[in-house]
Amino acid sequence: METGTIDPDDLAGGIDLQATLESGQSFCWSREDGGSYEQSAVSGGSSWYTTVLQTDFTGEREVVRVRQTDSRLEWEATTDATAPLTHLLRLDDDLDALRAAAPDDPLIDAALDAYHGLRIVRDPPFPTLIAFICSAQMRVGRIHGMQRALAREFGSVVEFDGETYHAFPTPDQLADATEADLRDCSLGYRAPYVERTAELVASDEVRPEDAQGKAYEAAREHLKQFMGVGDKVADCVLLFSLGYLEAVPLDTWIQTAIAEHFPDCDRGSYAETSRAIRSAFGGEHAGYVQTHVFHYLRGGE
Repeated sequence: METGTIDPDDLAGGIDLQATLESGQSFCWSREDGGSYEQSAVSGGSSWYTTVLQTDFTGEREVVRVRQTDSRLEWEATTDATAPLTHLLRLDDDLDALRAAAPDDPLIDAALDAYHGLRIVRDPPFPTLIAFICSAQMRVGRIHGMQRALAREFGSVVEFDGETYHAFPTPDQLADATEADLRDCSLGYRAPYVERTAELVASDEVRPEDAQGKAYEAAREHLKQFMGVGDKVADCVLLFSLGYLEAVPLDTWIQTAIAEHFPDCDRGSYAETSRAIRSAFGGEHAGYVQTHVFHYLRGGE
């Protein structure tokens, strides 16, 4: 086992690990106590979170555990986890600068103040794509449960510190599952979407990461080639995996924010409303505002 620490004081704007990993943007991490997404308005917790890294980092499946104490991030892993954590949790983003550049608005100010240190994740593209295909008409706790079920049923097993962990399945592993298999993981009508998406990625016909490098709206259109992916799901993948920090997924909570706080941004279509609310949320880094507003409004359920 390798271990290490990261001092939040060394990170511009610090970090709130619980708010980051339980704010509805990531389904690749699980709390060791089994409590992921049991509550809405979460912040400042000290539980251990675990993920199994994709092979991109070291060529092997690696387990990483991390928690936040009063003074530091502590990690335990099968490899040196400093670089993977910096990448996955975007620890090199300057939250202080983003906060200073955010628009002056009562809702935005309240959301940013409530969850200081909430960072946007940079999750792997394929698990992120599958998670948000599964997100339609589904609460975040159920989405998380579906992803854990897919990992248990179809993913590789990794042993660490006397425990057994399951990696999220590769495209090849998931492509081998039948629609019936996927329905057994409670995917319901989403099962054929996941099945076809896995087949497309496994065959290299279309890959979500191929959207990177395209202009933002062109990247969104690229992702809509996958079954079950519309504008909102595509925006989630762009924001929470592919680094398009200007993306603002127009989910139920952001639609509520538009109706109650930014009515002039409702332009009647997803594309035009998206352009307007991105501008109202600050443009280049509007996704950071979106994620805070989403978590803030959802916390008031």
